[in-house]
Amino acid sequence: MRIALLGSTGSIGRQTLDVVRRHPTALRVVALATHRNIALLAAQAAEFDVRVLAIGDEELKASPLLAQLPDGAEIGFGAAAVEALCARSDVDCVLNALVGAAGLRASYTTLMSGHRLALANKESLVVGGDLIMPLAREQSVRERSGQGQSVRRQNTAPATLLPVDSEHSAIFQCLVGESAGELDRIWLTASGGPFRGWSRAQVEKVTAADALAHPTWHMGPKISIDSATMMNKGLEVIEAHHLFATSYDDIRVVVHPQSTVHSMVEYRDGSIKAHLGVTDMRIPIQYALSYPQRWDSPSPLEPLDFAKLGQLTFEEPNVETFGALRLALEAGRTGGTAPAVLNAANEVAVAAFLEGACGFFDIERIVETTLERHTSTPVTSLSQLEETDTQARKTARTLLPS
Repeated sequence: MRIALLGSTGSIGRQTLDVVRRHPTALRVVALATHRNIALLAAQAAEFDVRVLAIGDEELKASPLLAQLPDGAEIGFGAAAVEALCARSDVDCVLNALVGAAGLRASYTTLMSGHRLALANKESLVVGGDLIMPLAREQSVRERSGQGQSVRRQNTAPATLLPVDSEHSAIFQCLVGESAGELDRIWLTASGGPFRGWSRAQVEKVTAADALAHPTWHMGPKISIDSATMMNKGLEVIEAHHLFATSYDDIRVVVHPQSTVHSMVEYRDGSIKAHLGVTDMRIPIQYALSYPQRWDSPSPLEPLDFAKLGQLTFEEPNVETFGALRLALEAGRTGGTAPAVLNAANEVAVAAFLEGACGFFDIERIVETTLERHTSTPVTSLSQLEETDTQARKTARTLLPS
């Protein structure tokens, strides 16, 4: 399989390349994209012999670091160059690990080009699920019809769109082979983040360094802050709603601090399938690339030992302390352009928090006020969503502390 890897220098991108290292005969990277980490991009391009590269930050066109890139490489700059990788004829699969709403257009172009989309950019569905999922299902129907397979709809993401998030990969795997209509409820697990069990008074003065210290997962800074606020779990509920064609009433969030059960699916007969495993993102990444096959473990970690684990615990999320989760669920139920506003305001607020320009609960305040100032409308196009995103960011910036 020939892969275009977007966000190759981030956490998911680096772990994807670990998977490629372990399966060099099955996987080949043909294109790489980063936002601005030229030095690491150069090392990746050299190791994997990649000559098609994109750098998202156009201000780096004159960077002296470009001299480190391989001789003769095809190098593009800006969002359009990253998007162009998704339409290449020498690509079979695009793994979209871009951060934020910037990944939406890349996901759309991938599906329009008929390529498999391994999706680690949850914002593609949070912001544009109303556009992405019909396109993915249409492409999947065409693919199955061409292979003479049944096109009976199932409560699972189409085979052209494979989720990389551990929770959504778990749900996808629990649904494989099940028939439409048999799903009753999705149980979406959450670690609870670094502040699980804390009161609002305890959380109020935390710093970015405190929030980045996730107890079980090693992730990039933006998603780590989202995990600390539990916004990440709210975004994942919206993502699950789109991926699995499931109503919000049938998606439950449950805090599971051991992060061993990655999510569960409950069926109409009362049976529950749970997906369990070690906390290693290389496993869902590999499954998105190997599906429908399973390959040898991509991880050098010890396998899960239930005797050593001892116990699995579950609890209700604390929406009083973590109001971002409540806001995300409300935006999801509102639908239309509300999730795009939620995401845009959150990206602005999280960036400010990481820079020390606002406090932890300012994130929640900025998102809530930005949503209150927006009137949601049905999603009609990418350009409409991009304009909504732009306006929401402008509003959110006016709400930052002086």
